[in-house]
Amino acid sequence: MTLPIYAAAALAEIAGCFALWAWWRLDASPMWLVPGALSLMLFGWLLALVDTGAAGRTYAAYGGIYIAASLGWLWMVEGIRPDRWDLTGALICIAGASVILFVPRTG
Repeated sequence: MTLPIYAAAALAEIAGCFALWAWWRLDASPMWLVPGALSLMLFGWLLALVDTGAAGRTYAAYGGIYIAASLGWLWMVEGIRPDRWDLTGALICIAGASVILFVPRTG
């Protein structure tokens, strides 16, 4: 269940941050900040659902998923196709996140 939660959290975080970006950088209405703030609260709540003993480990593993999701946003929302170096970097990050998430721990 961890990966679907991370995927939903990434979407919520990116959408919330994009709302601020749209207001600040694209001169969108300040009303964008309302759903943006709600989206960021949803992001925090979703990460708190991940079953782990340490918040820092949850956030570290989430980072790799966030990077991959950000490239998906780049392509789907902003219309910019990630290049091979974007994809290579995302794969490296997902590999690191997988180590953090799935390596057996003692204690």
